[in-house]
Amino acid sequence: MSILSHKIDFIALAAVGHANPNGDPLDGNRPRTVYSGLGEMSDVCIKRKIRNRMQDLGYEIFVKSDDRCDDGYPTLKDRAEQALGKVDAKAMKNKDAKDVYVKKACAKWLDVRSFGQIFPFKPEKGSGDKGVSIAVRGPVSIHQAFSISPVEVESLQITKSVNADPGDEKGSNRMGSKHMVAFGLYEIKGAINVQLAEKTGFSEEDAEVIKECLRTLFVNDASAARPEGSMYVHKLFWWKHANKSGQYSSAKVHGSLKIKLKDSNHAPMSPDDYTYMLEELPGLKPEVLDGV
Repeated sequence: MSILSHKIDFIALAAVGHANPNGDPLDGNRPRTVYSGLGEMSDVCIKRKIRNRMQDLGYEIFVKSDDRCDDGYPTLKDRAEQALGKVDAKAMKNKDAKDVYVKKACAKWLDVRSFGQIFPFKPEKGSGDKGVSIAVRGPVSIHQAFSISPVEVESLQITKSVNADPGDEKGSNRMGSKHMVAFGLYEIKGAINVQLAEKTGFSEEDAEVIKECLRTLFVNDASAARPEGSMYVHKLFWWKHANKSGQYSSAKVHGSLKIKLKDSNHAPMSPDDYTYMLEELPGLKPEVLDGV
């Protein structure tokens, strides 16, 4: 595989209709919003979905969610020791040993060489040594995603219809809530850095996997909060620069996509309620793909 040799910027436009794209556990799992009313998806949430798609496509990943653990290793420590061998903190103080460990980890797991990872090592009991951590910086960076327009959060009151426990006399009529965004078009921005790609071994082929993961981000992601078809990628804009550092900054590239509401007097209900305009950047034209 050839190491990535040119900077990449991207924007994925994700449409959300009557679904909860990213609940806030500190706010009763209501969809995340900012003070201006814009909907928000955390970068952690987006990376989780990209990892899931990597796994769906048959690639080995290191950070697996519990419900997708397919190798029998319930912790990251167990997974790392099984794949790379058991090592102690003292051994990891040696630079050459660190470099070998990082190289093996990046070669083994696509998400590590994409997003990076922290590998902590505890010292042996009674040794008097301090622990050490190895930090791997990944080339793929993902921004927090925000909706183009303010979103309307709807809430439904729901009740349990079945007792969970024979002694729970009030269980069957217990009240609850379900929250969702009526509609939102979220802008997911990111970039791939060549200098960091060279350090992790991130390749041209890996970049194509990231592209496909973004294009199909919500495939196989249905849940009670996100019914099948309620979330999908509308468009993916993929800018491939002509050199390592890029012809333009990521801020300028991301800002070249102008999205405006056609009628500001009516709340948007689909991606077609927006106009899309690309500001011309000489020598740099994006590949525009339809999502799934």
